[in-house]
Amino acid sequence: MANTKPNILLIYTGGTIGMIKDFKTGALRAFDFKNLLKRIPELNLLDCNIDTVSLKKPIDSSNMNPEYWVKIAEIIEKNYGNNDGFVVLHGSDTMSYTASALSFMLENLAKPVVFTGSQLPIGDLRTDAKENLITAVQVASLQHRKKPVIKEVCLYFEYKLYRANRTTKINAEHFEAFASLNYPELAESGVHLKVNKEYLFKPNLKKKLVVHKKLDKNIALIKLFPGITEQVLQSIFNTPNLNGVIIETYGTGNCATEQWFINALKKAINKGIHIINVTQCSGGSVIMGHYETSNQLKKIGVISGKDITTEAALSKLMYLIGQNIPDKTFKTSYEIALRGEMS
Repeated sequence: MANTKPNILLIYTGGTIGMIKDFKTGALRAFDFKNLLKRIPELNLLDCNIDTVSLKKPIDSSNMNPEYWVKIAEIIEKNYGNNDGFVVLHGSDTMSYTASALSFMLENLAKPVVFTGSQLPIGDLRTDAKENLITAVQVASLQHRKKPVIKEVCLYFEYKLYRANRTTKINAEHFEAFASLNYPELAESGVHLKVNKEYLFKPNLKKKLVVHKKLDKNIALIKLFPGITEQVLQSIFNTPNLNGVIIETYGTGNCATEQWFINALKKAINKGIHIINVTQCSGGSVIMGHYETSNQLKKIGVISGKDITTEAALSKLMYLIGQNIPDKTFKTSYEIALRGEMS
């Protein structure tokens, strides 16, 4: 690019970070991102050029869905050649889902896509929005020899940069809302911005960006609990057009060993439904066969999610089913880390 400063595109999808409080009424109203630099003049101190774009109708993140994921991916695809980095402003409730999905959809990504948001509106006296936004833009503009330092989808919140598909929202009230319990943070913001380069994702820079837009929503999530009945399980497996199921099991991937339970899973697998085993625990990994209670799952062909988060497991399942991978190789494809989402 002719311009020596990195070009960063801010993409506003909705959420608390895009709201500002009317101090007379106390009501929240949408923030006009065209006037972003006027509202946050500190952004002018960053050594980059900033442009903004918004979804036509910004949404609350509770209404986020795969159709919006495709729209965000298309914005990045359209502007990829003219920008050095992207910052996606998103509501925190479903941010880990969207950011994880984008990590799979953007194959061979060689530039930073940094998700951020806030717990308080940008105009609130105690807001965390300004710091999150300013540092997210700074992270997205980091370069070494005129090449981006970060080359993956990340999530920045409360002084820490995480790999997006390793994150989970853990708190609805604290500013430290996210955690990455199975992978170290990529960077930490203090007096200095410290980047942990050894943990950064290293894509194949010889390949061009490929944006995948086909996602299969015909999947389900089952969280096991003591007393779950055969009727409940069967009602889910009998859902028309169901192609995949994530099962949140206990501990390292354990479940009930009652015959009806194993038979229900085996029957579903024989019908072509992909079943993924992930742990209910916030941290740790599924180790199939480690205990007798998970050994039967391994024998019938349940797929190990290893240490993947539920958010990443769901979006990876949507993505891989959308790729029309043959049933014979699907298990192998799922158990391989594609974007650093599992160890």
